[in-house]
Amino acid sequence: MNTSLAATVQKSIAFVLGIVVAFYGLANILPAIGDFRLGPFPMHWFRPTFFALCVAMVLVDLADSSKKTPWWVLLTGLAATAGLFWGSFEFYFVARDIDDAMFLFGSYEMWVAVCSAAGALFFCWRIWGIPVAILGVIGIAYMWTGHLWPGPLRTVNSGIEEMLAQNLLFSLDTGIMGSTFSIVITTVFPFIILGAVLEGVGAGESMIRIAFYWMRRTAGGPAYAAVMSSGLFGTVSGSAVANVVGTGVVTIPMIMRRGFTKSFAGAVEASASSGGQIMPPIMGAAALVMADFAGVGYLTVIVAVLVPAVAYYVSVCTMIYFETKRLGIQPNEEDIANTPVPERQDYLNLLMIFGPLLVIVVLLIRGMSPSGASITALALLFPLSFINPEIRKQPARLIKCLSDGGSTFAGLLMAIAAVSIVISALSATGVPVKFGVLLNSVVTDSLMISLIVAAVGCVILGMGMPTLPAYVTVATIAIPAMQMLGLDTLTAHMFVFMIAVGSAITPPVAIAAYAAATISGGKPIKTSVDASRIGIMIFLIPFMFAYNPMMLSVDQENIQFAWLPWAWLMLKLIVSIPVLSSALIGFDKSKLNIFEIALRISCVVLMFVPDGYWDLVGLGAAVLILLAHRRILGFNSLIKEGGAL
Repeated sequence: MNTSLAATVQKSIAFVLGIVVAFYGLANILPAIGDFRLGPFPMHWFRPTFFALCVAMVLVDLADSSKKTPWWVLLTGLAATAGLFWGSFEFYFVARDIDDAMFLFGSYEMWVAVCSAAGALFFCWRIWGIPVAILGVIGIAYMWTGHLWPGPLRTVNSGIEEMLAQNLLFSLDTGIMGSTFSIVITTVFPFIILGAVLEGVGAGESMIRIAFYWMRRTAGGPAYAAVMSSGLFGTVSGSAVANVVGTGVVTIPMIMRRGFTKSFAGAVEASASSGGQIMPPIMGAAALVMADFAGVGYLTVIVAVLVPAVAYYVSVCTMIYFETKRLGIQPNEEDIANTPVPERQDYLNLLMIFGPLLVIVVLLIRGMSPSGASITALALLFPLSFINPEIRKQPARLIKCLSDGGSTFAGLLMAIAAVSIVISALSATGVPVKFGVLLNSVVTDSLMISLIVAAVGCVILGMGMPTLPAYVTVATIAIPAMQMLGLDTLTAHMFVFMIAVGSAITPPVAIAAYAAATISGGKPIKTSVDASRIGIMIFLIPFMFAYNPMMLSVDQENIQFAWLPWAWLMLKLIVSIPVLSSALIGFDKSKLNIFEIALRISCVVLMFVPDGYWDLVGLGAAVLILLAHRRILGFNSLIKEGGAL
């Protein structure tokens, strides 16, 4: 079979499998229409069949002849597929028998589970990289040998065969097809499909054109437009890299044309695209899992993340503002004249974005489940998509969107399977409890050290991984320890979630920044460093609300929302953003010296110290510094003299 024919066959099979995955998954969660109901299907046969379809989807995608995959990788992929099919087949019978009576696991079930776990880790490695796959291998090895380890790391020898079989595969609560799997296929899945359809119907291009036109007369116009369009579209796509690739090909060249450096242009796009996952109402779908893990409503999560999300994007725009001042960039009349004027059709196309988002918000407020709200929004999007003349000409594009959504979800599910192995290993061996006790004894009740450890863990585990698996893994380990130190449940989960989002722009494996660098032509490391600087608030805001949980705007176990303390926090946040942004850019009305930079950073730190009146001191000093730099109070010369000492 020649190469072109093989590629055609591969794409056709992938297309069909993607459609089957999409329709099968949607049928399981389709709300009842009168007396007509399809799902939910029985778990003991839906989970293994759906998982097997996703495995087949991933195998076909990896077999793409255009990618020149080595033969040994394809053979290993076939072996991994066989192992996962074997596991799915046996899962059906074991899950059915467990419903009827007690089941005794033996060596056969153990080897089925181990082979299935190995297959899941292989596919995770091929799609998402090595970090979580290595964690999975370590987890399996620890379950197998934990009873031989010394000291507090020693586990109870309760039967290796039963431990591995049950915790890796044959359980509706833990393992590859356990509770995390169930949450993802019932709540995250419809949002992934919705995002794929939104990407494919052409609304994104209209959003970019409108954003560029609105921002054309500002000095940082293209950069602001990138923040607007990427932030809005990033909340739907669920993938920072996909958003960078999708919108960055348009925005990054325009940002560079205005006079920004290659690395800064790529960093703006990477920061804006990554932040889309904390932008309500969809938040890249990872928030759905967080709501379930934290035991709160999805609407509560949306309200809680609103202030951090707005503050993050305001800080990104403020960074752009000071960078334009530093570089002396001015609006270019030629660029302004050449900016395409949005047509009436572009504004109509926005209905395809805002219509479904509005439906989701309204239905959530009225008490509908997230999956039901997303299905309803998807049902609305299909007729709305015919607003676009291109869809009217080629309605088959909608089927292609569904297929792409099925393919995207299948890849994500491999990461979830690998993470489920890690979670099962942690739960079976009691590591989270041991880690919490150890951390509490080492840090001597220091919440800050606990937060730093959790943040570092999020960044390390998030290297090359989507937000959802990184969040789930770290949440299992770190959140129990954070709660032992007095952090409220939602605050702890939100902390881990936001840091996990930030891992996409954190060196050395900043996948969103690297994707942007391939478009801009800038150096990947420099782009990732700039992205971390521009998006610094995604790392700092979690520490702020950890010590000031009122910032999340909702009631929690240990705190009741009150307007006056909340308003005081908002005032400090509003002042801190320009102070910190100017310090990190090194420019305000003029270039800042080292003394001014250090002073501004110190003021921001003081503003969020929870004890005493240090926050009042920091706020007052920050306001004075801003006024002094603008020569209003005449202190500017004094500050500069102090910097020269």
